[in-house]
Amino acid sequence: MSEKDSTATNESRLSFGIRGMTCATCARRIEQRLSKTPGVDFVSINLATERGFVTGSPALTLEKVGQSVREAGYNIDTEPPGQDVADRHFRRARANLFRALLITLPVTLLMILHMSGIHVRGIPWIEVVSGILLWAFPGRGTLRSAWIALVHRHTNMDSLVVMGSAAAWATGLMNGLGAPVLSFGSLATMLPALHLSGRYVESRLRRRAASAIHGLLALQPDEVDLIHESGTIRVPSESVKPESLIRVRSGERIPLDGTVANGRGLVDEAMVSGEPTPVPKNEGDAVISGTILQSGSLEIVVTHVGADTFLSRMIRLVEEAQSSKVPIQALADRITLVFIPVVTACALAAGAAWFWAYPHLQPLLQRAASWLPWVVWDAGAASTAIFAVVATLVVACPCALGLATPMALTTGSGAAAQRGLIIRNGEAIQMSQEMDALLLDKTGTLTQGHPRVVENTLSPEMVGVAAALEHHSIHPLAEAVVRYAESIHAPIPSRVEQIRETAGQGISGRVNGNRFYLGRPEKSGDYPHWLRAGYTVVELRRDEHAMGGLATADTLREDSAVSVARFRKEGIRVIMVTGDHEAAARAVAKAAGIDEVFAGLTPEEKVEIVHRLQRKGLQVGMVGDGLNDAAALKTADVGIAVGEGTDLAMESADMVIVRGGLSRVADAVDISRITFRAIRRNLFWAFFYNLLAIPLAMAALLHPLVAEAAMFFSSANVVLNASRVPGKVKQRLSE
Repeated sequence: MSEKDSTATNESRLSFGIRGMTCATCARRIEQRLSKTPGVDFVSINLATERGFVTGSPALTLEKVGQSVREAGYNIDTEPPGQDVADRHFRRARANLFRALLITLPVTLLMILHMSGIHVRGIPWIEVVSGILLWAFPGRGTLRSAWIALVHRHTNMDSLVVMGSAAAWATGLMNGLGAPVLSFGSLATMLPALHLSGRYVESRLRRRAASAIHGLLALQPDEVDLIHESGTIRVPSESVKPESLIRVRSGERIPLDGTVANGRGLVDEAMVSGEPTPVPKNEGDAVISGTILQSGSLEIVVTHVGADTFLSRMIRLVEEAQSSKVPIQALADRITLVFIPVVTACALAAGAAWFWAYPHLQPLLQRAASWLPWVVWDAGAASTAIFAVVATLVVACPCALGLATPMALTTGSGAAAQRGLIIRNGEAIQMSQEMDALLLDKTGTLTQGHPRVVENTLSPEMVGVAAALEHHSIHPLAEAVVRYAESIHAPIPSRVEQIRETAGQGISGRVNGNRFYLGRPEKSGDYPHWLRAGYTVVELRRDEHAMGGLATADTLREDSAVSVARFRKEGIRVIMVTGDHEAAARAVAKAAGIDEVFAGLTPEEKVEIVHRLQRKGLQVGMVGDGLNDAAALKTADVGIAVGEGTDLAMESADMVIVRGGLSRVADAVDISRITFRAIRRNLFWAFFYNLLAIPLAMAALLHPLVAEAAMFFSSANVVLNASRVPGKVKQRLSE
C-alpha cells in the first residue's frame, strides 16, 4: 500500500491493494462506491493486479478510501505490491485446488461407474455430503464472496458458480429423498473444482505478470556501506538520510540516488535507458538507485531516499499505469454491470421454457444428441429444465470480459517499464496507436539537453549575476550558465531576492539592490552572428538596460534523425515547437530531418498549436521535458515527458521516457500498438465466447461441465494472450 501527495498538482494520489475481488463485477462495484466518496475525482480498479488507484482532494486519505472499500464488501490490502503477494495468492489457490480434487475425484469415479452400468447404492447421498465438504473447505472463499455480494445486493462471478452448484446439489438431495428428478449432484463438486482449477491457473499467470514490479523492487539493495567519522558500517538502506556519504564498490548496485563525491567508475544504466553501454561517472555526476557499478569505486552523497528515489518514483508510476484504463474498456464495464442479472434471468427463462414445453422440444434435443454426445435428451421436463439453468449460469461468467483489458495493460506496461518507458495511463495506449501528429520540443528532446556556453559579451561580474539568477531556475540553460560562471571563476552573489521565473520568457530577481532579468533577448537583431551560427541566446538586463548576452549550443541526440524518419515511415506528421529563436530552431530541425518548425513560442502558443491540430481532427502527441512544455503535454492527446525533465512536465505527461531520446518515444508507440492489439483481440474473443455459449446453454446443448470448462478456457485464453505481449515487444524492438 502506498500513498503519494502530489504537490505539483495539489491533489492526493493513492495506490492500494484490494482483497476479495473475484471478477469484473467486483471491480466495477468498488469503483462505483469509491466514486461516491467525498473528495474522490478519479478511481480505477485493476482486477488483474488486485490494486486500485484514486486521485482527489488533498484531504483524501487511505483511511477514507478503505472505509468505502469495506462498505462495498471488500478489504484494503496493507501489503505493498510485488511477488510476495502474488506468491501467497498462488499458494492459496494451489492448496484449494488440491483439496477440491481430493473430494471430487471419488465422486467423479462413482459417476463414471454409474454411467458404465455399475450402480452403487447411496450415490446421491455421497454427492450431497461431498458437496457440503467442498463448499465448507476449499470452496469457502468462493461461497463467502457470493454471500458478500448477496448482502450488498449485487451479484458476481462466484454468485453464478454457487447458484449453479446449489441447483445441482439440490437435484442430488431430491433424488436421495425419492423425488422423480435425475440427480446432477456430482456437478455440485465438479463445477466448483473446475472453477478452482481456473483460479489456480489464473493466479499462476498473475504471479508471472507481477514480476514487472517485483523486478523493480529487487533492484534496490537492502543494505548500504555508510561512511562516517569512525569508518564504514553496513546499515539498512531505509535508515540512510539525505546528505549522507555512502560507498559503492565494483559489481554492486547503487542503493540510493546521489552525486559522486569521490572516485570514478562505469555504471550500467540499462534498467533506465535500455542501452547496454556503461556510462562513465566522475566527481559531480548524478547516479541513480538500482543501477550497477560495473567497475571502479564511488563515494556518493545521497540526494534522495525512500519514496523520493528515482526507483521508487518509477515503481509508483508503473502501479498507476497498471491501475488505469483504456477508453475501449468502458463498453466492457457497462456490460459487466448488467451482465449477471441478465444471465440469471435468461437461465430462469430457459428453465421455465424447458419445463413447460419439454414434450415439444424433446425431439429436437434427441436429434442433437446424435451429434453432441454430452447432450442428455431423456431426463424429463424437470431435470432438463434444471440442466439448462445450471449450464447457463456457469457458462456465462464474465471473467474473460473483465480480464481482457487489465491483463493486457498489466503485461504491456510491465514490458515497457523494463525498458525505461513508463505508461502512466491506459488511455495513452489507445491514443498512441492512433497518433497522427507528433510535436517535439527542441532542447532536451531533439538535443542532448546539456547545453554549454560557447560565447559571451558579459563582464565576469555580470556573468556571476546571471549564474546567481540561474541557481533558482529549472530551465536546461540554467546549468550551462552556472557551469560557465564557475569555470571562469566569476564572483557569484549569494543572495537573490524577489525571484520570478516566467515560462518561455526568463527569470528575474533583485541582486545588490538592482533589478536583473535574464532570458529571451528584447531585440534578437542585436546578436546577428550568434543567430546565424544557430546558437541559443540569453540576454542579461539591469533595470531594462541590456548588459550583454551569452550564446549557448547543444548537441543533437544521436537517435533524433533516425527516429524522425521512423515516425514518418509510420505515417506520423513530425513538427518542432520551441521557444528558441527561428535560426537556432531551423538549424536543429534541418539536422534532424524536420520540415515543419514553429519557433519563438510561449507555452500558451504551444497549447494553441495543439488545439489547432486537434480541431482538424488529428490525434496529437507532444514530447517535451521543461516547464515550458507542461501545458502542451497536458493538452495533447498523448503527452510524453523525457525523464530528465522537470517534475511538472512528468506530472503532466501520459508517458515518461526515463532515459534516452526519441528512439524511446518510437519504442513507446510500438509497445502501445502491440498492447492495444492484444486488448482488442481479448475483447473480441470474450464477447464471441459469450455470444456463442449462452444460447447453446439455454438450449440444453451444453453439459454444465463442458460449460464450466469452456468458461475456464475462455479466461485462460485471455490471460495467455496477454502474457505473450512481452515476447512480441521484445521481437518488435529487436528488428
